[in-house]
Amino acid sequence: MTDEDLRATAAAWVQARQPAVLVQVVQALGSAPREAGTRMLVAAAGVQGTVGGGHLELLAIEQARALLAAPRTLEKHFPLGPALGQCCGGAVTLRWQPLDDTALAAWPLPQALAHVQLYGAGHVGRAIARLLAGLPWAVSWVDEREHEFPPQWQAGTPWPARLQRVAVDAVEAEVATAPPGAAYLVLTHSHDLDLRITEAILRRGDFAYLGLIGSATKRARFLHRFEERGIAPEALARITCPIGVAGIAGKQPEVIAVAVVAQLLQVVQGQVQVGR
Repeated sequence: MTDEDLRATAAAWVQARQPAVLVQVVQALGSAPREAGTRMLVAAAGVQGTVGGGHLELLAIEQARALLAAPRTLEKHFPLGPALGQCCGGAVTLRWQPLDDTALAAWPLPQALAHVQLYGAGHVGRAIARLLAGLPWAVSWVDEREHEFPPQWQAGTPWPARLQRVAVDAVEAEVATAPPGAAYLVLTHSHDLDLRITEAILRRGDFAYLGLIGSATKRARFLHRFEERGIAPEALARITCPIGVAGIAGKQPEVIAVAVVAQLLQVVQGQVQVGR
């Protein structure tokens, strides 16, 4: 569950007057399971989010449920090793407070870390979309075949609002709608369509990542076509094809999706520059 999803749940609970406690990591020192700002919601019958699991989270939930009967704000510091027997070695300060309008107002609205345009709603596209939906990114998922979009993210769970399914005939025209610095994944059912979309992205030029599904042979063929059309070599060098982090074997859609989303995370976090 992303912070955006958790905040939306908190807002719904406040509106419904659901008694709950907001648990927040206000300080994290050393090797801690979650960073400062991490939140968890605790009600009598359920928990949403996590402050890191283990003994710390168990105590956090127990304390939160004790506070449901006598609401107040409480703050405690936990050296994870000496106090809780956890091997992390760091220290965490937790705050408990009633979940109300005041707590919600102090909870900043999350900002999307990146914008991703995902082209293709086939098996791999669907597997990637399911992973992207769990990240705090704005995603435009584009395909000309509306019937290929699954109606739900998971069984009984709708797609989050930050992931928009876009069914249009002129698929490559959607490239122009992305913000500067977007990441693009091109994996449609048609090599010709892949070619048109990729060319539109290359001619736009301001992409953070351009991933094209396929083999080294497909890359060579596409590069030859783009060279004939006058696209600069430095732009072509920024195409990532094949896609996905190296060293992950397997052609199942779910395996490919994990490798591709891991590569996107590296790019978004500035850890690598990908391409050739």
